[in-house]
Amino acid sequence: MRPDAHAENKNCWVVTDGSAGMENQCIGLAEAMGITPIIKRIKTKKPWKWLPPAFWINPLQHLQETGDSLEAPWPDLLITCGRQAIPMSLAIKRASAGKTFTVHIQTPNTNNANFDLVIVPDHDKLRGKNVLISHGSLTRITDEKLETEAAKFEEELAGITGPVVTVLVGGSNKCYDVTADTMRDLCGKLDDLHAQLSCFFLVTTSRRTGAENEAILKKTLKDIPHKLWSGGEQNPYFAFLEKADHVIVTADSVNMVCEACSTGKPVHIYQLEGGNRKFNHFHQKMMALSYTKPFTGQMESWSPPKLRETERIAELVLQKLNNIS
Repeated sequence: MRPDAHAENKNCWVVTDGSAGMENQCIGLAEAMGITPIIKRIKTKKPWKWLPPAFWINPLQHLQETGDSLEAPWPDLLITCGRQAIPMSLAIKRASAGKTFTVHIQTPNTNNANFDLVIVPDHDKLRGKNVLISHGSLTRITDEKLETEAAKFEEELAGITGPVVTVLVGGSNKCYDVTADTMRDLCGKLDDLHAQLSCFFLVTTSRRTGAENEAILKKTLKDIPHKLWSGGEQNPYFAFLEKADHVIVTADSVNMVCEACSTGKPVHIYQLEGGNRKFNHFHQKMMALSYTKPFTGQMESWSPPKLRETERIAELVLQKLNNIS
């Protein structure tokens, strides 16, 4: 999507609690609109952080000093994600006398009419006149971004031979358990895959992976050509995606699956114990639309479509924003 000249002049804030999965969705939407946002990471005080938005009194006064401040002049556009940001969005809307256009990503635990637009994945039930439905989550993935990020790690990734398989490893959450037995099973399948293809693995873990699971992963990979990132300042996540011929993703993260599918590469899902209605709906639809296939230790080849939901949603937000400007 070409940047919108009208939107480029908008002052935009992205406000979240700093969680990467939330923040990246907000930034991805702003970037797809042609906007470079100001990123605000907030920390809220107790007991307010535990209460529904309707019970917050003067939300802007309940921010910890260790987080970013939210003060006038207020932005033209505010993009938020996550429950901690909801009271802040409502307060900024009031403080700006309704001039700030508010967009919230994910189903809010308050009336969606409190926002100008709400963006939810289609596996959520929320619907309404101001609700935009996305297939999966929004991402920051573009061809240009992948190329730019890969260039930063060009020397480190030079000389890799054989098929490149990027592996995105998540961890336990409310719906899935990633136990030591789970990790040993995944590692066994990776070991078998290398024996079949002589592939090179580019592997990333998350904060949810856990030390025990990381140790199992490292033990398996030590005799296999690979690069593993499990934390640090220089995150090669996007570079690993750009370099991949195939991507394997654990099933616990909608965001990671959508980021991988936004590359247009074949994406293989490693199934986990657990799940719920939303996750099951999401994974079934992604497979039905040929974005993904299950990972069972084999590397099936196909030409998947490229997931372009962020660009489509950005177009719809721009239309609404330009109509009221």
